[in-house]
Amino acid sequence: MLNARITNPLPMKKLMILGSLPALLYSCAGGENGQLIGVQGRPKWYQADPFGMVYIPMGSYNMGDSDQDVPAAMHQPSKTVSVQAFYMDQTEISNNEYRQFVYYVRDSLARRIIADNDEDFHITENEYGEDIDPPLLNWRPRIPWDDGEYREALEELYYPENQRFYRRREINVHKLVYTYWWIDLDEAAKYKYRRDVDDMTAVMPDRSKFIMKEAVRIYPDTLVWIADFTYSYNEPMTKMYFWHPAYDNYPVVGVNWKQANAFCHWRTEYMNNFLTRMGEFPVHDFRLPTESEWEWAARGGLHLSPYPWGGPYIRNSKGCFLGNFKPMRGNYIDDGGFHTVPVDAYNPNEYGLYCMAGNVSEWTAGAFDESGINWMHDLNPDLRYRSKKSDRPTYKRKVIRGGSWKDVGYYLQVGARLYEYEDTAKSYIGFRCVQTFMGRAKEDFE
Repeated sequence: MLNARITNPLPMKKLMILGSLPALLYSCAGGENGQLIGVQGRPKWYQADPFGMVYIPMGSYNMGDSDQDVPAAMHQPSKTVSVQAFYMDQTEISNNEYRQFVYYVRDSLARRIIADNDEDFHITENEYGEDIDPPLLNWRPRIPWDDGEYREALEELYYPENQRFYRRREINVHKLVYTYWWIDLDEAAKYKYRRDVDDMTAVMPDRSKFIMKEAVRIYPDTLVWIADFTYSYNEPMTKMYFWHPAYDNYPVVGVNWKQANAFCHWRTEYMNNFLTRMGEFPVHDFRLPTESEWEWAARGGLHLSPYPWGGPYIRNSKGCFLGNFKPMRGNYIDDGGFHTVPVDAYNPNEYGLYCMAGNVSEWTAGAFDESGINWMHDLNPDLRYRSKKSDRPTYKRKVIRGGSWKDVGYYLQVGARLYEYEDTAKSYIGFRCVQTFMGRAKEDFE
């Protein structure tokens, strides 16, 4: 019935336009002949699936506990909600994927330094020959890291001599700062247009008040493997986990909520800048999922199931565990894991998403409130306080979902909620991105 409502009026409009064709032939007042036909020549749009992401259809479900509330915390009461269609990363963001972000920031800083002395690293004119002020960075030339002419200039990116270990010349990770801007839509939505009493003209707001600047150190905190545990030998993970190729396909950890948001912003700009160069339309932002999006995706279309794989059990029919967690006291290997495991380990859920339960817990966009589900809206529920003016400690608690390699089985349930502070990094928290689908549903474009 829905498709009929959408498609039936179109033939009628086409008939009206065709019916006016004789009049158009004799008209000299313009091609539309006074008819409302919309702007002509608009390209047809169909969103290609982003690489590494899967389509999650819109739907309604009962958010919250699907089984008993073991700790009797009443943090996840059942509530019927609806979520629009979106894309989600098939896996948690891996070390190698996050490293692409780190290398981008490193290279952009190096190019800025070189561009001060070499005009080849600046783009000063656009394709029309017009000046670009300030100039853009030119990403085509190779960075001459070891060229004697530039080596001294780039020295500021490295640790100073007195901080070098065995004289190794290493990038100072504290210099890797990603600066970006975002629009505080929460504050913009609260703005009240003022009207002058004399002429009743609207006084438009100064939009610059809503444009916020962020500067985030983006290198993961590799020391979390030691800081998170007492009397435990995890030094090998601290030394090797993020940078060694052996761990490329493992989930990135040691990334706080702010760093995860910075990654999403960079990924958005990286994609949309490419689409713009190709003459294409931009797409929705990459971002952290809302609580309701994360849970809807984790359920995989299986309503009232406590786990992403369905059913009330954490083992399959052969007795094998279905996720990476802590099965019993002190026994971390019974499920086949130990610390983290590769991001595509175990079987995916019905939507094709891997490790929605276990491996690492995942940041969501929402702030944590014990009773938040009760008073969140039932349409795309979200409890977010991103505003710069939101300084209450409660707003800095961000929801994490999915349980991790060090958690007991209860926290693998799709309805289980925990939180961590936004500026805190842990060895058991990672993230994945989502992107709102451009339109209502895929079938509208078929």
